[in-house]
Amino acid sequence: MASDERDETYSEFYDCVNMQPRELEEWLETEKSRSVGDSDSGESTGHRSGRRIVEIKRTKKDDLTDGQWDHMEKVIGYVHRHLSQRPDGDVKDTDWRYSLMNWGHDPLKDD
Repeated sequence: MASDERDETYSEFYDCVNMQPRELEEWLETEKSRSVGDSDSGESTGHRSGRRIVEIKRTKKDDLTDGQWDHMEKVIGYVHRHLSQRPDGDVKDTDWRYSLMNWGHDPLKDD
């Protein structure tokens, strides 16, 4: 990935992931966090992603690995797709919101 592409990915990732590392860690400890998503190995894809997001946000930009850059792009895609499927009404206590939060984005911060 070229330097300008990385700059764009980095910026977009930080736009999409609006939860701070500690906030996301605390969320991932809740039952609500564990109650959503596909789970073939006991931990959902989103929950596992949340743990990686915390790690990425605590890594200096210059120290990010290729795998972390790839995951950042995956997060961006997931958040954009999921936001376009927002259900009608109050989303505070919905699986839709909980799934997004596992991926580091709390849609209520946008409201």
